[in-house]
Amino acid sequence: MSNKQIDVQIMGQSYILGCPAGGEEGLLTAVRKVDEAMCKIRDAGKIKARDRIAVLAALNLAFEQVGTTPVEASTSTTTAATTTTAASSPDLPADSQARLNQLLKRLDQVIEKDGQLL
Repeated sequence: MSNKQIDVQIMGQSYILGCPAGGEEGLLTAVRKVDEAMCKIRDAGKIKARDRIAVLAALNLAFEQVGTTPVEASTSTTTAATTTTAASSPDLPADSQARLNQLLKRLDQVIEKDGQLL
């Protein structure tokens, strides 16, 4: 199976992405969702760094997949995600919620300490 390259834009930046033949529509739908999520976070004005916007958008999209309340930008620090919104999901078992909260705390620590993900 051969890959096709598609030129897309996410938050105003161009990317060339590969996808399997016949997968263009699905990829473009995913790109649109990511672009919308990132632009919404950027337009809220709480976070400026593209990498942090991308992480928060990815978490929000992942939370949507498991039926969890989206993460919001922290107003008191430059950290991209807060852990309080994930803790209240009745759709996740308690152990999954605890693991998710631990992951979000670790993510907050890494972003706060490093300032860059890549």
